[in-house]
Amino acid sequence: MVSKILRKTLTKPTKDCRKSRRRKTPTKKVVNTSSIVISTINRSICTCQRRLLKLFTKCTPLNTPNRRKNRSLHLKKIEEDTTPLLKSPIFFESLPPLEFPEKKTVFLDLDETLIHSKTDPPPEKFDFIVRPKIDGEILNFYVLKRPGVDELLEEMGKRFEIVVFTAGLKEYASLILDRLDSKGVISHRLYRDSCKEVEGKFVKDLSDLGRDLKRVVIIDDNPSAYVFQPENAVPVIPFINDLGDQELQRVMKFLEFADCFEDMRDAVAVHNLDANCKSNV
Repeated sequence: MVSKILRKTLTKPTKDCRKSRRRKTPTKKVVNTSSIVISTINRSICTCQRRLLKLFTKCTPLNTPNRRKNRSLHLKKIEEDTTPLLKSPIFFESLPPLEFPEKKTVFLDLDETLIHSKTDPPPEKFDFIVRPKIDGEILNFYVLKRPGVDELLEEMGKRFEIVVFTAGLKEYASLILDRLDSKGVISHRLYRDSCKEVEGKFVKDLSDLGRDLKRVVIIDDNPSAYVFQPENAVPVIPFINDLGDQELQRVMKFLEFADCFEDMRDAVAVHNLDANCKSNV
């Protein structure tokens, strides 16, 4: 724009230029031209600033509020690239310190270990019903308690810290535990959000929970759940509806036996070796 103004000024006839000089003092002309130049430069600067801001916004989509979808996809891609097999909660909290430090800790699974549940239609045998709201829908779950579960919780709660660690959703599992734990012997409850997802399977990593692995044992029917600490695990047969099941009585005998060991992993090794020998006979 400056060049156009200057070009128009230079192409005026000489006579007109002389008249212009007679009408206006040189000082006024200099001031007027300077104002035009300054105004043009300011507009150019503003235009450049807008263009730079627009360009910067396109280059940084993660900081732009209206690009949340792209941001989540980008972060998901970063997570998949850096941890292709392991996905764990970003903010994972350990259990509170032991109320009684002399107690050892028993982690108990819920589904198919302590109980079995199913949705509609109702099964022939069940002990109670829970109705959690999951994804906005209320569902009926018919729960059958495993034989011996009440005795296990009551007796072992006196000697051990009992922690139920389930891969089930909190909305569902908490209602079942409220019914099971009427006497309040379960010290803590851990749900799916405390698990780690490995190749689509939920794993219960005991090393992140603030407990010495020498003093813990996990009772679970799913080997994938304790893949990080198999030396701390006592497997049980999955429970469906067998009212003559004796697995929890066997667990109680093991816990009485294991309480004499300084390292629970030694007790687990002896127990599993004995179980393997009996199964091979």
